[in-house]
Amino acid sequence: MHFEIITLFPEFFEGFFGTSIVGRAREKGRFTENRIQLRRFALNRYGQVDDEPYGGGAGMVLRPEPATSAIEEALRNCEARKRRVIFFTPQGRPLTQHDVRRFAREWEALVLLCGHYKGLDERVIERSVDEEISVGDYVLTGGELPAMIFMDALIRLLEDVLGDKRSAEGDSFYKGLLEGPLYTRPEVFEGSVVPEVLKCGDPKRIADWSLEQALRRTVERRPDLLKETVLNEKEEKLLKKIKELPYASTH
Repeated sequence: MHFEIITLFPEFFEGFFGTSIVGRAREKGRFTENRIQLRRFALNRYGQVDDEPYGGGAGMVLRPEPATSAIEEALRNCEARKRRVIFFTPQGRPLTQHDVRRFAREWEALVLLCGHYKGLDERVIERSVDEEISVGDYVLTGGELPAMIFMDALIRLLEDVLGDKRSAEGDSFYKGLLEGPLYTRPEVFEGSVVPEVLKCGDPKRIADWSLEQALRRTVERRPDLLKETVLNEKEEKLLKKIKELPYASTH
């Protein structure tokens, strides 16, 4: 996987690309990245890349000329790879785990355009952007953090990035459900005890318990996810039980 990142603040990504799982994945060559400073395509010697919006109003808008030139260079850098141009904006479609898996599976290079100021001239979006993505219903100062969130979610799905593939398969949203509660040592902490079923040594009992807890947590915290999740017969029966006995013990 290759990332072309168009940004006014390329230094934002230094720590991200050099730390933890992402840093090790880059060292292994699981992905490559290139950062394009948007001001390289500025309109004048003052580094101007924005202007006042037509129609009035507060804030500034990124002009189309620098953004378009930066995207064109990024696409050239992608060479023959199968690529996609993404713009991060609160107006975009909410990012989901399904989207992340799709990007990891279908594309070889991604051009990530990090906006700033009030927004980006709509003509650039219409002509050069393939997808607009939002990482949540809130407004940030720029697109760098959304780009890092997006890449982090995608990189961990690449081959051999995680030490154990099962780690990703058990994550929240992997199968459309939230992950259930997790426990580790000590067995007793301030009077609270690890559920007995997790110490029984029976993989089937543990898997059944984990599934029930995942369904329960999804019902309680994110029932909207169940509208998009296809459940098998066993899961449907468990879901019915949970809804009938919403306060059943998790132990």
